[in-house]
Amino acid sequence: MLSISSRGQNMPASPIRKLVPFAEAAKKRGTKVYHLNIGQPDIETPKAILDAVRHSDFKVLEYSHSAGNESYRKKLVQYYQSVGIEVNHQQIIITTGGSEAIQFGLMACLDAGDEVIIPEPFYANYNGFAVAAGVNVVPITATIENGFALPPIAAFEEKITAKTKAILICSPNNPTGYIYSKEEMNQLKALVIKYNLFLFSDEAYREFCYEEEQVSAMHLTGIENQVILMDTISKRYSACGGRIGALVTKNQAVLDAVMKFAQARLSPPSFAQIAGEAAIDLPANYFDTTKAEYKSRRDLIIDRLNKMEGVFCPNPGGAFYAIAQLPIDDADKFCQWLLEDFSLEGETVMLAPATGFYGTAGFGKKEVRLAYVLNLTDINKAMDCLDAAIKVYPGRI
Repeated sequence: MLSISSRGQNMPASPIRKLVPFAEAAKKRGTKVYHLNIGQPDIETPKAILDAVRHSDFKVLEYSHSAGNESYRKKLVQYYQSVGIEVNHQQIIITTGGSEAIQFGLMACLDAGDEVIIPEPFYANYNGFAVAAGVNVVPITATIENGFALPPIAAFEEKITAKTKAILICSPNNPTGYIYSKEEMNQLKALVIKYNLFLFSDEAYREFCYEEEQVSAMHLTGIENQVILMDTISKRYSACGGRIGALVTKNQAVLDAVMKFAQARLSPPSFAQIAGEAAIDLPANYFDTTKAEYKSRRDLIIDRLNKMEGVFCPNPGGAFYAIAQLPIDDADKFCQWLLEDFSLEGETVMLAPATGFYGTAGFGKKEVRLAYVLNLTDINKAMDCLDAAIKVYPGRI
């Protein structure tokens, strides 16, 4: 009998999407579901971006350059300069979403069996990218008690082996919202110098920092050839469906290797590159409004959560996610129960169990990730559902 590959068997299910069938069933029963499980913003994609695609005029929808349209990459140079990152367009490779940038980075820099250290909880799909690349994820645990700050450097050093080739960070972080400070970034810099490691930096949420500035890995001096930046327009411009990202590095050997993977998949999406290019021309104050909106949502959801009996949620400094600790026995069971067995006046809330954001088995069983991507009215209603649900959940502890 034919069998699937071990890679296929080991590929983890998405904790963000695996409960979708239960949400769909709830909707068929007439239950309204508030989606706080996924980082899909409800803020409108800027009209100028959509118009650039609508009004594009060409007779043949051709392949783009495997590295992405040169005009777009040159525009991105201007964008990166605006956030203090000095690169040229030949140091940028456009990818099919930030996901492909992460995948290409892992495949270009690590061999099968090599190890990448990632502070946990981390973006769940890192596990999937690692499985696809044959790379082993080594988690270093950050804790909810201190808001998921960078774990002690000694904890990293304990995990470094001859197979360790990279450290992967995300700041502002998905799923915690934590922003690494300048001091923490310099600690990582010293570590990658000491052990000659790559530093992968996922900066998808750069624009959404509420009280402090983001320190990019590309701001660090002395490790230019070790930094691999992964980026995307998805969250920045509320354009998740465009599937346009970028891999940015000053390491020419990495660029050459990534280019071969880029050529093998031919080219990134053409229409979305047009959208991405138009986005660079948005007014300089474009992010002021969106950032203020997300901050108001954050303030509301954190306030509501911490007023619930038995709930603790640290205040995230950026992105639009938070991880909350609930008085429950099992987050996976609880999140499914919310969709199968609970409703408040015909409504319920969908959350992502935090277990899928940890690489260490058994961690996150009392935690959930919430994406505050809905308007204030809907967040309040979702929190009403959650508050009521916790009080009657059979597995409450």
